[in-house]
Amino acid sequence: MTLSSSSSPASAASAASSAFAPIPLWRQLQATATVLVAIRAGQSATTALNGVETSLRPGVQALVFHVLRGLGQAEALRRKLANRTPPPPVDALLCIALALGWREERGDDGGLFYDPFTLVDQAVEAAKRNPATRPQASFINACLRRFLRERDALLEAVAGEPMATWNHPRWWIDRLRQDHPRRWRDILQANNTHAPMALRVNVQKVSQAQYLRTLDAMNIEAMPVGAFGILLDQARPVQDIPGFLDGQVSVQDAGAQMAAPLLLRGLDLSQPLHILDACAAPGGKTAHLLELAGAQAHAHVTALDIDPVRCERIHQNLDRLGLQAQGHVTVMAADARAPETWWQQQCGGVLFDAILLDAPCTASGIVRRHPDVRWLRRESDIAQLAIIQSGLLATLWPLVKPGGRLLYCTCSVFRAEGDAQIETFLAHNTDAVLLPSPGHLLPQSGANAQAVPDNGRGDHDGFFYALLHKRPVPA
Repeated sequence: MTLSSSSSPASAASAASSAFAPIPLWRQLQATATVLVAIRAGQSATTALNGVETSLRPGVQALVFHVLRGLGQAEALRRKLANRTPPPPVDALLCIALALGWREERGDDGGLFYDPFTLVDQAVEAAKRNPATRPQASFINACLRRFLRERDALLEAVAGEPMATWNHPRWWIDRLRQDHPRRWRDILQANNTHAPMALRVNVQKVSQAQYLRTLDAMNIEAMPVGAFGILLDQARPVQDIPGFLDGQVSVQDAGAQMAAPLLLRGLDLSQPLHILDACAAPGGKTAHLLELAGAQAHAHVTALDIDPVRCERIHQNLDRLGLQAQGHVTVMAADARAPETWWQQQCGGVLFDAILLDAPCTASGIVRRHPDVRWLRRESDIAQLAIIQSGLLATLWPLVKPGGRLLYCTCSVFRAEGDAQIETFLAHNTDAVLLPSPGHLLPQSGANAQAVPDNGRGDHDGFFYALLHKRPVPA
């Protein structure tokens, strides 16, 4: 993808216009409405954006991300302007205009947004040019012009609604207040900011200090984060990142960069090691394990993913980084929940010294990077995913060698997918010991971020980490 979520709608639209023929705003609003309708129907933003015309996609992605970060407020305003919920295409276009138009000044994210009257004009034009919304063009015009006349009163009327204040579903807000009574506001505020572009250096090719010098020589502002990370001052297409195509760096959030060193810490890398990455795609953590341990002649990583297409992504990433040719990795399309289908046949029934279980989860910790997640998830998903997580823990724990370890992690801030999951596991597995682990890392952004262990500045997504040690069998 060639546009980061950190781009503003206006700048993205300008970039798109300069690269191609000038694109009228009404066309971008039309495409944005189509994407929003798809997301409300349960489709991910990534999938929905793939259906957008290539010339429109950069500007539309930035518009969509901005709208998703303000959708709760926009929906609350729409309820004040319309007695009934309009048909989906009409409602999407109206909410988009409200999400883009409720500020009069520069937005909190620094983006310069559109003149309100221009926005209304172009939203109405978008409605007129789409058969699905044309009959409601006058309705959209009336609602938006009323909003311009009564803006302050309408904003005051919705100010007390939690969804309008925090731009998350009500159940999500309530869950965070329960799980993190002291920090729930901080989490929600962080979720509504733009995530920085974070890189991880491939230490087999370049050091963090060397790469920072390369960026400095090219007048690219950046700063170190943790032992392997780089935060870019401005996001950019991956093909424009120095050394990316040559495998010097990968794009990976600073919080996710903690997994590999945490799993490997304390292991003797000079001895034969068998490591399993149980839910590996797209391969970022697999690659980091190989960068740190793969140079050792006796370390071998088995990377599993249930989806063969996603396994191909692992191969592509390892090839780019120059890691696959070393012969220290095996990539398999297999179900981690069914080791009877692969463990004996492919691994010879050998127990693993270390297992990385990056379990399927709600992705509630990466909302600032994927703002559609909050609107796609349902509260019932938490319990359903917790069952899958506990099943994976129970299935993979017997594959850990006595004296070995398993790192359980999720990109979730919900306790049911984190410390509550591990508390239950420890209660039922007396041979498991919880080693010092970060636990819940809450999403933090920019100057408000606090440093966390092994993660320097602390600008990162939300994660959970628990490192489990298997007691050796008594002599």
